[in-house]
Amino acid sequence: MTIAPASLDWNRLADQALAGACLSRAEAHGVLTAPDDELLAQLHGAYRVRRHYWGNRVRLHFLLNAQSGLCPEDCHYCSQSKISTAEIEKYPLMAQESVLAAAERAYTLKAGTFCMVISGRSPAEPTFQKVLDLVQSVKARYPMKICACLGLLNEGQTQRLAAAGVDRVNHNLNTAEDHHDQICTTHRFQDRVDTVAAVQAAGLTTCSGGILGMGESHDDVIDLALSLRKMNVTSVPLNFLIPIEGTPFAGVDTLNPRQCLRILCLFRFLLPSQEIRIAGGREVHLRSLQPLGLYAANSIFVGDYLTTPGQAALTDYDMIRDAGFVLEAPDGSPLSEPAETDALAPVA
Repeated sequence: MTIAPASLDWNRLADQALAGACLSRAEAHGVLTAPDDELLAQLHGAYRVRRHYWGNRVRLHFLLNAQSGLCPEDCHYCSQSKISTAEIEKYPLMAQESVLAAAERAYTLKAGTFCMVISGRSPAEPTFQKVLDLVQSVKARYPMKICACLGLLNEGQTQRLAAAGVDRVNHNLNTAEDHHDQICTTHRFQDRVDTVAAVQAAGLTTCSGGILGMGESHDDVIDLALSLRKMNVTSVPLNFLIPIEGTPFAGVDTLNPRQCLRILCLFRFLLPSQEIRIAGGREVHLRSLQPLGLYAANSIFVGDYLTTPGQAALTDYDMIRDAGFVLEAPDGSPLSEPAETDALAPVA
């Protein structure tokens, strides 16, 4: 059993992270178990690291569920899995005009990255070819980065994605290796690691993170972060479990806003230079403390998630501005705030 230090010097941890040193396991436990009255000091330490690499900029990503449901996997958190009875839309790969309409909305919302996701274990060749065609169509019209999330992939597939113009591929580790069998039995943790390795071999930017709040221990949270550090992934989306009715995790509720912030701080200390994105569940679990998450993370999704809604884009812009942050353009420069138009309103 790892015993956390009685008290941690958050500025010292920030200095360690900026110097490239890894936290000890005891220090990592200390981050996750710190008392609430140290939370602001903890966030200040994490912000020192975030500010060094990312300034006061916030990246926006837009998520499109381009193919929904009908997945043969049994991931217990997912409303699209074969064991889910959740009432969601199920449809094959979207037509080009629908994908382009979503890309236009993403561009209007000032998203720097358009994330195209399809359900399933691994894309069949006809679907994969259609995805390549869609990527080229979006690239020809909108100056955004494209991230593809397509399930398990091999090196040949990732090379074809790179040739089509995909900038990065998302494939989350989801949880620690020791906890993986508690959330999925139809593929191995190593299968996910192999997909990330294939993405790296193709020269694509790696996007890999996890889902917190699935009954994992503090050691599991730490192990997930250490796995991502070891793999040197570039972009790290951190989801907080949304317990969807009809999934095995429908009744799981282990998080509170302060614990979510401590998790974000841990990932910033362990992954100092990486893009850390607060992904699904931020509205559900961070609630009124959402702006504080930006002191550790430097990126969010704008718009909705795969099968659950996000908050209105204008609310996100207000949150970013009120906290003293600015939007980031795809090239990394500060971006002027979008005008308040009907295009920014949530989709009905």
